[in-house]
Amino acid sequence: MAERKVTVRNRHGLHARPAAMFVQRASSCPFGVTIEKGGKSADAKSILSIMAQAIRKGDEVVLKTGGDDLQAQEALDALSAILTDETA
Repeated sequence: MAERKVTVRNRHGLHARPAAMFVQRASSCPFGVTIEKGGKSADAKSILSIMAQAIRKGDEVVLKTGGDDLQAQEALDALSAILTDETA
């Protein structure tokens, strides 16, 4: 299990388009992925769960993944990049 704290820099937060990209990337992982905000955890492979989190610019979230070390770190890198992309 690996985890990483990320501050969302996307100017609109995790709205529809970046949320869909986030879920698509998380769904490609062969292990569980969660995103936590304010103590509430959501399945990162579920668009409804992601949208219910109402993640906005400046929010700090915690990404958690399973899998082996390298695979988990690669997933965290890709998911973090979506959350910190200021142009999406």
